Amino acid sequence: MNTPKVAEHIINWLKEYATNAKVNGFVVGISGGIDSAVTSTLCAKTGLPTLCVELPIHQAESQVSRGNEHIKQLRERYTNVSEMEVNLTSTFEDFKTVVPQIESSPKVDLALANTRARLRMTTLYYFAGLHGFLVAGTGNKVEDFGVGFFTKYGDGGVDLSPIADLVKSEVYELAAYLGVPASIQKAQPTDGLFGDSRTDEDQIGASYDELEWAMKMQNAGKTVDDFSGRELDVYKIYTRLNRINQHKMVPIPICEIPEELK
Repeated sequence: MNTPKVAEHIINWLKEYATNAKVNGFVVGISGGIDSAVTSTLCAKTGLPTLCVELPIHQAESQVSRGNEHIKQLRERYTNVSEMEVNLTSTFEDFKTVVPQIESSPKVDLALANTRARLRMTTLYYFAGLHGFLVAGTGNKVEDFGVGFFTKYGDGGVDLSPIADLVKSEVYELAAYLGVPASIQKAQPTDGLFGDSRTDEDQIGASYDELEWAMKMQNAGKTVDDFSGRELDVYKIYTRLNRINQHKMVPIPICEIPEELK
């Protein structure tokens, strides 16, 4: 990948989109992870106002500290960057008191994890509306179009997606080129939605390098018959998630009414 050219292309794309949309800048949710760090840096480099928002909900201290380190570095490098922290922990806890009380189960835990992401999305759009900004998405290609590893109308609820055509390894290349803090580049990817130490790999069952490989194999027309051992396991993980998460990757189905019925 021609990293400097890719960075320049995304920055120009962001600037042009914002100008054409007649908006004032960008708002980015900062998680302490690589994707949000790269996205916010690209937004900052447009020269347009860029608001970095931390939205902790029972967040691990390591994630918060990495996010703070990144924002501090961005503000030192770019005068157009501002920051805000909105601790949504009490909001999340209040939500749990007004929904039906159900015993903890994997389904309940997942529903609450997705609720965290949707509370954050709502907050980002509050700031976007307040300042006339666009919400910049932080999803990469493997997450958004490979395994659907994001929350529908949570971190998937955005106005534009600057890095969604880059696989994770390419995001890391951009991070190194853009000078993202080493602590973020070295950290294990995690969505931080469950309030524990589980990583993305723990949840998915495969690393991003493995998922990138599987994505390439599927695009090349390979099937399960072409693999064995760990490769077969990874390919099955990838294709299963790709299949069951298609509802996140395609437009919302519309029931079209025949003209003769109108």
